[in-house]
Amino acid sequence: MTNNDVETSEKKPKGTFAWALWDWAEQPFPTIFSTFIFPIYITSTAFGPEEDTSRALGLAATFAGVAVALVAPVFGRRSDEAGRRKFWLMINTFLLAGVMASLFFIAPTPSMLWIGLAIFSFGGFVQEIAFINYYAMLRQVSRPTNIGKVSGFAWGLGYVGGIVLLLISLVGFIQTDNPWFGIPLEDALNVRAVFLFSAVWLVVFSIPLFISVPEVKAKPNREKENIVTSYIKLWAQLKSLRRQAPETLKFLISSAIYRDGLSGVFAFGGALGALAFGFELAEVILFGIAANLMAGIGAMVGGWLDDKIGPKPTIMFSLTGLIVFGFGVFLFASLGPITYWVGGLALTLFVGPAQTASRSFVARFTPEGREGEIFGLYMTTGRAVSFLSPLLWTSAISLALVIGVDSAGATVWGILGLMLVLVVGTLLMSRVDPKPQVIND
Repeated sequence: MTNNDVETSEKKPKGTFAWALWDWAEQPFPTIFSTFIFPIYITSTAFGPEEDTSRALGLAATFAGVAVALVAPVFGRRSDEAGRRKFWLMINTFLLAGVMASLFFIAPTPSMLWIGLAIFSFGGFVQEIAFINYYAMLRQVSRPTNIGKVSGFAWGLGYVGGIVLLLISLVGFIQTDNPWFGIPLEDALNVRAVFLFSAVWLVVFSIPLFISVPEVKAKPNREKENIVTSYIKLWAQLKSLRRQAPETLKFLISSAIYRDGLSGVFAFGGALGALAFGFELAEVILFGIAANLMAGIGAMVGGWLDDKIGPKPTIMFSLTGLIVFGFGVFLFASLGPITYWVGGLALTLFVGPAQTASRSFVARFTPEGREGEIFGLYMTTGRAVSFLSPLLWTSAISLALVIGVDSAGATVWGILGLMLVLVVGTLLMSRVDPKPQVIND
């Protein structure tokens, strides 16, 4: 039977808001640990020379990415078979909370650098694995007519959570001489306290999902298998995916490239603001708050648009907007910070719809019962090309320096590398069928 024949009951699913709230709950890791606070903390001179700590951070992130690429499809496939999506999401959630809390004990001293980065790298791995089962639940908590809206609302809620986290971190712990709860400033305890707060945040706001969202049923007549057997069967299922959903496979490839460009916009956004437009740390964090707000609005509007016109048109519109404003930031950089406040925030506005529509595309056009496996492949393909944005960012800056551009001006050239990734991903995405047929066995 094709996906057009799948039952499209309008019966209200259980746990929709509780599921969306997990996007809010897990925000500490991407916002606090991956982007704004922990990277600045761990690469500070207290841990060693800046050039050494920056390289070490990049290496730690690389290790996490390689690990995800190797195991993600198998983790997803095994949860599909055993009917334990919620169980494994719960395990990974508590593991991630443990990682956040343990980073409180990483004191600002060179001897703690690699211990801290090892824990951080493991946290990055756990978060990505948790996403597999979380994304796979999307069809459980939505109807065919509102899957885009649910995905967009959840993603937008996550961005709002990031704003609240950054505001609390700034006002209560970092940009103050009197941190909350009488926490002293010595040994960066005020910064490290944010890591403990993040762990509590994750656990508390994850509870509704674990209570309200039902677990999926195990597949009938399934056979227990070890990890090696799972990899062997995965290869066979990859070949069957090409038969069942060839356009979904094409989408996984094209989206891997443009999603790396989306990640690059956020990953290098702070560096671009600081190095090219002269933003101080407080200004970078304020820009981050504004960027999360814009991305959240974009995600919610994009979810509504997804249900109206479909995920592919939403993605193509968003990618086009990103490319236009990305080149705009480069061309008008000489105007100063106003260019980044306008163009940079416009970039983040278009990131949200592309992200949420990509998630809904996979959920809409995945064979039933293979959601975990396909979202595992979704994570793997993204990780497989995660070197593109950093490589082209660095290459574009290096080219600028070679031709005689000053260091601040050369940093602006990095955005050309990110735009190249997005252009290639957009061209590949244009070849994907917007409403592919899926054969369910």
